[in-house]
Amino acid sequence: MNLLFSNDRLGEYPPSLYAATRDPLPAFPQQRGEERADVVVVGAGYTGLSAALHLAEAGRDVVVLEAHRVGFGASGRNGGQLGSGQRLEVDDLESMAGVETAHRLWDMAEEAKRLTRDLAARAGVSVADGIAHAFRKPVEFDHARAMVDRLSRDYGYDRIEVLDRDAFRALVPSDAYAAGELDHGAGHLHPLNLVIGMARLADAAGARIRELSHVHHIRHARKPGEKSVVQTGKGRVICDHVILAANGYLGNLDTHVAARVMPINNFIVATEPLGARAAEVLTRPIGVHDTKFVVNYWRLDPETRLIFGGGENVSYRFPTDIAAKVRKPLLEIYPNLADVALTHAWGGTLAITMNRMPCFARPAPNCLSASGYSGHGLALATLAGKLMAQAVQGQSEGFDTMAALPSPSFPGGAALRWPLLVTGMSWYSLRDRLGF
Repeated sequence: MNLLFSNDRLGEYPPSLYAATRDPLPAFPQQRGEERADVVVVGAGYTGLSAALHLAEAGRDVVVLEAHRVGFGASGRNGGQLGSGQRLEVDDLESMAGVETAHRLWDMAEEAKRLTRDLAARAGVSVADGIAHAFRKPVEFDHARAMVDRLSRDYGYDRIEVLDRDAFRALVPSDAYAAGELDHGAGHLHPLNLVIGMARLADAAGARIRELSHVHHIRHARKPGEKSVVQTGKGRVICDHVILAANGYLGNLDTHVAARVMPINNFIVATEPLGARAAEVLTRPIGVHDTKFVVNYWRLDPETRLIFGGGENVSYRFPTDIAAKVRKPLLEIYPNLADVALTHAWGGTLAITMNRMPCFARPAPNCLSASGYSGHGLALATLAGKLMAQAVQGQSEGFDTMAALPSPSFPGGAALRWPLLVTGMSWYSLRDRLGF
């Protein structure tokens, strides 16, 4: 069974609020017959379109192959939160890679935010400032205060405001949290409109985007002078370089990456407009995420709808009643919203890694891959595309910094990762329910 076709209709966006409110984008043609290109990009999300845009603007001939529509995957379905830093905190990065590399990784994450904001501005997509982190226990707050001080002192980042219980509750009116912090340098946006805007920019720069063009097989060049052949359902593209940007939908296109990158499903709902009741959820137009292993995250859109994500599963299939699955954690945080109607409910597939850092790899001499953003991919995926575009052009310092990080395979590799992760996720979900 292929995740690309397990839960969605071919060529249709999911029944999300984003799809209902997206900017118009005419369909791109299907790949047919034989084409030639300098670079083939597999996947038209943030990673792939950023790579295509930067390559096209540098004068390279690029073909982007997307099995469904632009932004069909996680790029068009996520919580829309533009977070700071890497997925791991800087103390963990220092332990993993050393102090010097940790600073480089932090600087790259800041570059990722700047790049994403710049592309959003070029695409006409507004970005609202502010992401809060909600702590369930005082010990989490104590650790966070130490990290805020460290970021300010050692990394020059002083945009995070520490909020005790009363101050945080004035911002996020819920009894579920002990305290929190507010990152004024982070933000949130309409994720599908961002990827649609990036597609328009890439198209205008000369990239050839092909939708409904599922890649079945790649024959990589293995020696100088050979070309790679990327096979689709209706044809093929012969090229010099391949960029894999399919993330959780990579499937079996590369077993080395598949052993290190695990697809998981996450779910989101949207409410009817809350109007004056929006102040019962947030008193400022920010985004929020909490410290549960299965993270809850939410924000209000400009029409005061609550967009709330919560609940995961490790399966090829989404649950039959997504709204019921997500309503439970929503009401644990906001029991006063029990009477509010949910107008949209949707699922999506992201990808995680063992250490929660992205997996950057060179699966073949002429092939680059970046994936496994572990829920922190809006900015980092956009930067990953730029880094791969630079590497194709011989400027690989940024890509190599990421590729040098440990990227362990899941126990059992690609074959056994699913049942083992189901066991692990069940354990951590139990810990969440018990309040550990």
